Amino acid sequence: MMGLTIRKAGIYPLVGTLVLLCGCSTHSGSPTPAKTSSVANTPSASTPAKETPTAEATPTAEAEAAPSKAAPSPSTSRSPDLTSPDSLTALVNKTHPLSPETYAPVDLVPFGGVYLRQEAAQAAEEMFAAASAEGIGITTLSGYRSYETQVGTYNSWVATYGQEQADVASARPGYSEHQTGLALDIGTGGACDLQVCFKDTDAARWAAAHAHEYGFVLRYPWWQHETTGYWYESWHFRYVGREEAAVFHRSGAPTLEDFWGVAP
Repeated sequence: MMGLTIRKAGIYPLVGTLVLLCGCSTHSGSPTPAKTSSVANTPSASTPAKETPTAEATPTAEAEAAPSKAAPSPSTSRSPDLTSPDSLTALVNKTHPLSPETYAPVDLVPFGGVYLRQEAAQAAEEMFAAASAEGIGITTLSGYRSYETQVGTYNSWVATYGQEQADVASARPGYSEHQTGLALDIGTGGACDLQVCFKDTDAARWAAAHAHEYGFVLRYPWWQHETTGYWYESWHFRYVGREEAAVFHRSGAPTLEDFWGVAP
């Protein structure tokens, strides 16, 4: 989403309107939105089906207070490749699209009903196995999404709610982290999947504490929407590689934007 500025005051009424329009669930217990279809994201599909639009969960008054924004500066000795689309550290957000915007990974493999790049899939398999060994069940909800799939998703939002509200809830084609094949949405198969209340599940707590050990980072933390451009998503993890994730975790930086030293 290009150049969208989100302010703490003023965006909540808009997103609240969007939630009411689409009937998506918040803490109030509204119906759960439809989950992403893995069939539409299959690399071999010639014409991907449109996904059901799913609004990002909107924080409510009951949620935690905003955390401190103080974060250490990234090390000058590190120079991750933020621009190459094949890079594990490719930065993709509302002002940094993939180049080319129609990029598609060449090493996608199936994992849990979705597709991920091979290295990310192997790491996710190890992470899920470790969680299972501790009695924590985690399922996959969404992985790779093609450019064509994202076109259908975004256009559905625009047609239904208008472009302004679409830009709050959906990434424009070429600007979606899922298109890298390195993003993974997790769940439990329960009512809190893709909802704010997912943060209170054992799966979310375990992943938040251990995902970095397998190369994943929580991409959209609580109250960091002014930096990331997206509302809190306790289910969305991004693979950046084990070494990068370990350094990120030790740094204490709240977001990849802060860690990599790029503008909000």
